[in-house]
Amino acid sequence: MQWYVDVLKKYAVFSGRARRKEYWMFTLVSVAVSVVLYALDRVIGTDYGNNSGLLSGIYSVAVLIPALAVTWRRLHDTDRRGWWILIGLLPVIGTIALIVILALDSTPGDNRFGPNPKAAESSGAYGTQPGYGTA
Repeated sequence: MQWYVDVLKKYAVFSGRARRKEYWMFTLVSVAVSVVLYALDRVIGTDYGNNSGLLSGIYSVAVLIPALAVTWRRLHDTDRRGWWILIGLLPVIGTIALIVILALDSTPGDNRFGPNPKAAESSGAYGTQPGYGTA
């Protein structure tokens, strides 16, 4: 949960790097929250019948900027410019390519976008904060 909150704290930060764990944990929690909110939409009758509802729609708009920002930073972590996010607009192949890129490991050491977040974590920079372990 700490990874999710950290992304929200960096609401519109498009600079720097994001680890795989940060990106995928944010994505996992976001999908889970979306599913729960959509189910709640169905129960209280605020769904629109096209797999969207009032509560899930509000949540989607609220996390749009953080989701774009963490994806942008994740691309930086693989030493690619954030504009690579646009490859996901290509039907099927672009989406698959973006998922593969987002699943790649970090570039070792520093790159043009900043220091490796894994190195900062292993050196103890995050050592006292909950949710930051060696995984």
